[in-house]
Amino acid sequence: MALDTNLFYFFNNFAGQSAVFDIFVVFLASYLQYFLVLIFILLLYFSRYAKPEKLRIFWVTIVSVIVSRFGAAELIRFFYHRPRPFVTLQVHKLLSSGWFYSDTEWSFPSGHSAFFFAMATAIYLYNKKWGVWFFVAVILMNVSRIVSGVHYPSDILGGAIIGIVVGYVLYFLVEKRKPREVIKTL
Repeated sequence: MALDTNLFYFFNNFAGQSAVFDIFVVFLASYLQYFLVLIFILLLYFSRYAKPEKLRIFWVTIVSVIVSRFGAAELIRFFYHRPRPFVTLQVHKLLSSGWFYSDTEWSFPSGHSAFFFAMATAIYLYNKKWGVWFFVAVILMNVSRIVSGVHYPSDILGGAIIGIVVGYVLYFLVEKRKPREVIKTL
């Protein structure tokens, strides 16, 4: 835990140094998520995929994020109660309590991390180019949640593992069951 706390302070010490940087971190931590969902929907809608493929990509992504965030992450939080860093440590807190989390909500694993890593994984498995950009955005969003004092690095890592595993497993299950084209031999 000492390593986790030291890494937390390393990132959190960037907060409060510059008002412009703090605004950027708050944007990444709180508002980038809405843009990511919107971008995913727009990319999928305007993509050249056939309608059945678009629906499959959409549903694998949606089910992955729901299972990751509201299934696996919440199940762990039910049994493991880790307070948020700003509750137990002296931190630079850039985000206030409210819609995203409460002071009494448990920190491990990060629900944002589970949700958006599942999303990025599902997208990556269908479209590598899109997926790389989503992973970059998700990493920035989640690191900013450490900088803003809301999560420990291990919270992010735990959520990321959940999201990546669930996204991959659901992709594999759906694609394994997908009807194979019959190759006709002459």
